[in-house]
Amino acid sequence: MDAGIARVGEMIPEAPQQEVRLTRLLLLVGGTLLGEVEAYLKPHGLNDSDFRTLMALYSSPEGATPSELCGFAQQGATNMTRIGNALVKAGLAARSHSAEDRRRIVLNITPSGKRLVRKILPPLFPKVLGAYASLSAGDKRTLERLLRQVALNIDSLQSSDPSS
Repeated sequence: MDAGIARVGEMIPEAPQQEVRLTRLLLLVGGTLLGEVEAYLKPHGLNDSDFRTLMALYSSPEGATPSELCGFAQQGATNMTRIGNALVKAGLAARSHSAEDRRRIVLNITPSGKRLVRKILPPLFPKVLGAYASLSAGDKRTLERLLRQVALNIDSLQSSDPSS
């Protein structure tokens, strides 16, 4: 990776080599972590977006609307409809009308959904801890702070892009 980026830097001197390396590393790490999570979730009939949605419902005692879930799970409306349908069909979530506005639909996690979360989360903890095992507590705080800053930078780029 480093050699390839350096070669591109020789051909295109204005290429931001360090930022490209950081981006590649983030994508490699993220892709590997996502692959591990997806492989773990597959026997439970879930994928990452289903699981993120289920976790959003687990952490929302009053439930959430599909549009709120789109933000939590970083999914578009069409995919959130598919996710909601799949979670309802599996008995992990239920639809109801909002108490404040009967026109709004709210998804809530079911007791079965809560049991599944409590079953599948704890075995993931050692893998999560292992991914950061060589980092000190200070390193982890620094990494979190830096990743949050990168995320804010990306958000501001997207919000200022007239084509988005």
